[in-house]
Amino acid sequence: MQIFNNPIFKYHNRAFLKLLGFRTQMVFAYQIVAVVVGWHIYELTHDMLALGLIGLAEVIPYFSCALFAGHAVDHFYSRRGFGVLAALMLCLNAAILTAVSLDWITANSTFWIYASIAFTGVARAFIAPSYSTLFAIILPRKDFARASGIGTSVFQFGLVMGPAIGGLLVGFANKTVAYSVATLLFLGAAITLLSLKVKEPPANKDAPPVFTSIAEGLRFVFSNQIIFGAQMLDMFAVLFGGAVAMLPAFIHDIYHFGPEGLGILRAAPATGGILMGLYLARHPVNLHAGRWLLGAVAGFGVCIIAFAVTTQFWLAAFLLLLSGAFDGISVVLRSTIMQLVTPDAMRGRVSAINGVFIGSSNELGAFESGVMARLMGLVPSVIFGGLMTLSVVGITAKFAPKLRTLELQQLH
Repeated sequence: MQIFNNPIFKYHNRAFLKLLGFRTQMVFAYQIVAVVVGWHIYELTHDMLALGLIGLAEVIPYFSCALFAGHAVDHFYSRRGFGVLAALMLCLNAAILTAVSLDWITANSTFWIYASIAFTGVARAFIAPSYSTLFAIILPRKDFARASGIGTSVFQFGLVMGPAIGGLLVGFANKTVAYSVATLLFLGAAITLLSLKVKEPPANKDAPPVFTSIAEGLRFVFSNQIIFGAQMLDMFAVLFGGAVAMLPAFIHDIYHFGPEGLGILRAAPATGGILMGLYLARHPVNLHAGRWLLGAVAGFGVCIIAFAVTTQFWLAAFLLLLSGAFDGISVVLRSTIMQLVTPDAMRGRVSAINGVFIGSSNELGAFESGVMARLMGLVPSVIFGGLMTLSVVGITAKFAPKLRTLELQQLH
């Protein structure tokens, strides 16, 4: 593939391949476990509320630990070590779930599953700060944009293929096999990152108290118009443009398709994101980055509105694919901007804060979509979300002029 002719894949940056290998294995394993756990819980309880509690069981520990994880990654040696630790924690988790599926742990099986989900939230808090800091150590700044495009494609590919692999493993084998594969992938991710040869900055011996450090990170994000504007833009776009949460209702009530139709529509946005990430890896945005970012989010909102009003299944799939492509532009640009603007000493905290912003928007977006669908009806609620996304773009363009006029060359 031409993409591997990029300078970032040359010998002196082969470490980036290992970092990508770590991320790929982590995403695949995480998605496999997410699919299998939902199946496992419902098999045990036959309770839809129990399915809803899965997300809550992970999100609460994640939010509780994310800012502290960012502080730890910024101030304590080593960043690679925190990534390895997170992978090993998730490996242990998947091994426990394997034991539950084999009935080696028979007492309170549901409790052990939820406990492992909560433990996953704790481990997940360290992944993004570790990846972000290692990304900036390994790569020269001039390669950030291309590498962000490749990283986004890898992540989106995992979002598409991970659940599919998890479902196939459960369907053609069983839960134990699926959990075992995830265990091996997490272990492989830990070994891959452990083999990464990177010269990290020394630990900060004069690290401030933890709450002072977290407050410093929050002040930096909230006072930096470019970072704060980009994060708010992405968060509210996801919050109001959460049409994906309503796809089962569209499939059942409008398109009259079966589960295979739901799978196609769920995969469409991530497929668009993969294709756009690969394109941007070869053709990074160098001019008018701020305008491209605002335009991409606006394009996402228009696609969501068009999706809401169409009654043709394949047109809806195309619009969702297009929305994923626009979202891919947004994700790559936001990742690049965050890497270029953030000082090295704050990468862990800023990445953690970004994770809290973005991590909350998916769950809150699904909740907002459900509430508005109940109040307004299915189609009007999605149209409303798209219009609100366009409004957020207009507000951001007005009140964050530094972001609107941003050129990436200013940040190199």
